[in-house]
Amino acid sequence: MATNIEIEAKVLISKDDYERVIKLYNKENATKITQTNYYIDTDSLYLKRYGIGLRIREKGYYTLTLKAPMAEGLLEKKESITKEQYEALKNKQIFPSGNIKNFLLMLGVDISKLKILTELVTERTEIENFSGGEIFSIDKNSYNGLIDYELEMEGESLERAKAALKEICNELGITYKENSKSKQVRAMDTINVKKFKK
Repeated sequence: MATNIEIEAKVLISKDDYERVIKLYNKENATKITQTNYYIDTDSLYLKRYGIGLRIREKGYYTLTLKAPMAEGLLEKKESITKEQYEALKNKQIFPSGNIKNFLLMLGVDISKLKILTELVTERTEIENFSGGEIFSIDKNSYNGLIDYELEMEGESLERAKAALKEICNELGITYKENSKSKQVRAMDTINVKKFKK
């Protein structure tokens, strides 16, 4: 299991701004990725109440990821799972065995109540080695009948990530307004949780 600290600055943008940024940065060194995030919680949103994010990401392979808030950034734990393990959780609410399951049990989470509540598809254009070594991402996100657009800058410190993202926004005439809501929070905020209850 990989454990690291994720530090990124984010800003939501309009469709028009997204199309301008994509034209400008869609160059040879850009990587295009499509990924689906399946967000996991209980019907009562137990994890969300504690600021914990839990997802399975699928982009040709499956990765289970847990994110928990820290003073700066997020503690991120990742482990690979099989398609069969993903399907067992999706269809039978059987949570994959491993270090993340053990960590959740240690936190007192009732594993049997965890299920996939919603999903979000991201079409991402990613530019690595941006300015000071940051990773710049241009995202189109689709979830629960909605689409939004987002710029992300991942860096070694929040200060550096914000400064690099502000610089891009200033150059393009985009108002920099920090987005504190993660993709998972936005997707979870737009579902009717009651429809998942049996």
